[in-house]
Amino acid sequence: MARQFLESKIVIASHNEGKVNEIKDLLVPLGISVISSRDAKLPEPEETGSSFVENAELKAKVAAEISGLPAISDDSGLNVSALGGAPGIYSARWAGKSKDFNKAMHRVADALLMSGQYDKKAYFHCALCLSWPDGESESVEGILPGQIVWPARGNKGFGYDPIFMPDGYIETFGEMDPEKKHGISHRSIAYKKLLKKCFPTK
Repeated sequence: MARQFLESKIVIASHNEGKVNEIKDLLVPLGISVISSRDAKLPEPEETGSSFVENAELKAKVAAEISGLPAISDDSGLNVSALGGAPGIYSARWAGKSKDFNKAMHRVADALLMSGQYDKKAYFHCALCLSWPDGESESVEGILPGQIVWPARGNKGFGYDPIFMPDGYIETFGEMDPEKKHGISHRSIAYKKLLKKCFPTK
């Protein structure tokens, strides 16, 4: 049986304001006090894992160990079929040290053009890890299929949202109302799995 979350406070192990806000919106209704790594002045560890799950676990475990509180971490990215799954776990790195996702989105569009393929299929992948200070952790994953849209549309959301349109919708995540996005996103899919796994009484 998965370990159950019984504490009243948690650290969101991320320095990405967009991710922090999305995860916070999911956790607050549970009555849990939330603090981010940035607020707690925790370091941002290098993501050396070979998968989304490994990177999420790495970040959550570091935050939990240093803070002495349970920590939840997200590692997510955009996977484009015609690019062999790239940028994948390197999604943030495609934005460079300045974290310029406008640059990253142009890089995706240029790579698709260079590929000579017309396959615009893509999916967002999210791994969530909940870790405790003693090192124990639980992880889940969520995947949302869609397609690449170019040029980018909308100025809502963050990251690659303006070029990703989920299957069954006519809006990109960059155009979609945040509340609507939160209800269907890859992060929401993963969170619902984590909720069922570790927060059954909440």
